[in-house]
Amino acid sequence: MPELPEVEHVVRALRRVVVGRTIVATEIRLPKLIGPTSTAAFKRKLKNLRITGVSRRGKFILIELDSERILAVHLRMTGKFLYLSAENELPKHAHAIFYLDNDPRLVFRAQRQFRVMRLVARARLAKTKGIRDLAPEPLSDDFSPAYLSEILARSRRSLKTLLLDQTKVLGLGNIYAAEALFRARINPFKIAAQLSSPRVERLHRAIREVLRDAITDSSTSRISLEHPNGFSYGEAFERFWQVYEREGEPCFKCGARIRRLTHGGRSTYWCPRCQRR
Repeated sequence: MPELPEVEHVVRALRRVVVGRTIVATEIRLPKLIGPTSTAAFKRKLKNLRITGVSRRGKFILIELDSERILAVHLRMTGKFLYLSAENELPKHAHAIFYLDNDPRLVFRAQRQFRVMRLVARARLAKTKGIRDLAPEPLSDDFSPAYLSEILARSRRSLKTLLLDQTKVLGLGNIYAAEALFRARINPFKIAAQLSSPRVERLHRAIREVLRDAITDSSTSRISLEHPNGFSYGEAFERFWQVYEREGEPCFKCGARIRRLTHGGRSTYWCPRCQRR
């Protein structure tokens, strides 16, 4: 599943090409994508609306419209946006097509079939299911060391498990949780409530640093809306990861072999020397 930096890159790519464009027509090929809204109602409500902005809340992409409505989209595991000219053949699994006033089409494709699109009133966005319970944005002032300390103090879960809970700490998936814990030199299996204040501050700083670095420099992917798959992978992500998917390789800092353990149904990577406590 794309993590917060990847979603942020999608938002920025969309912003460059669709802001200011008008949706002249919509085609929904998979009605369950927008359920329980009917296809006819969905198409009617979007017709001739201008896209005024693209933003993000957690991993939700928010396409802002000039009707005081917002199209909230979650990419889930396989969702991708493509920006295709009329000459381009539609790819497989193209479930939603937005025809724009400058001829290109904004296409949403996904191999797995989930309800991922909701048209909501701007005033009710914060109360929308899936959004209302999200933790503060990790790069905002609301995500402070005091907030993180309070969240950790209430939990008997392991740190790695808690960091993946989007209602407690927003934006971290399996990759960046592992990388943040490595930067903070903290054992991923440590009980959250047992973390001392200095380590909480270290973890808070590491979370923000790893997300900022991924967004600005070395995200796990580069977004190309014209690419058939929606993502254009490069070598930057391999250099960026210090523990993730490096089982058996030497730690860049101490030389110990990176270890991997299945924990909470997910692979957890850590350095047994740098993160022994």
